[in-house]
Amino acid sequence: VAAIHEHGTPGIELRVEALESLLIEKGLVNPTAVDAVIKYFERDVGPLNGATAVARSWLDSDYKARLCEDASSAFAELGITVRDNIIALENTTKEHNVVVCTLCSCYPWSVLGLPPTWYKAPAYRSRVVREPRKVLGEMGLKLPESVTIRVWDSSAEIRYMVVPQRPDGTGAMTEAELQALVTRDSMIGVAQATAPDAK
Repeated sequence: VAAIHEHGTPGIELRVEALESLLIEKGLVNPTAVDAVIKYFERDVGPLNGATAVARSWLDSDYKARLCEDASSAFAELGITVRDNIIALENTTKEHNVVVCTLCSCYPWSVLGLPPTWYKAPAYRSRVVREPRKVLGEMGLKLPESVTIRVWDSSAEIRYMVVPQRPDGTGAMTEAELQALVTRDSMIGVAQATAPDAK
């Protein structure tokens, strides 16, 4: 998984590039439109929507309760439209959640932006269910044995996002500063939120 996490899957990337080139050549796809969609999910949406909700939940325990109870309504409170049925899962000192889609690559785009290549890779999808602690360790997240790891399998009907634990040393930070600590990977559960001294 570590190799997939860092380098992607070259065979798939080459096939996608070849297919895109063919569709452009035949006039079926406009490259400007493709670039605009990618830019929208990378820059305009990206993980910003999810990070906004997580940062708010770190500052407002009532909001966190609403986010974990009904994520779509909690996002709507922030003016964010969620197109998927999303369940927010809170990480604690005793329990760590990680998300996968074992059948395909179901993923909450409107909250987390573009999925990482490794999320769609068969190695991640099959292994994280069987040996989550080992896979997370390979991806750089070492959790104590005392922490229970729960793996959640997204589907076409339900998508999951993780509310990571608030990092230590962030008590005086503003909501905008906290947003910057929340990464896409932390909302999938394969990483912790970034510590303020690591920024």
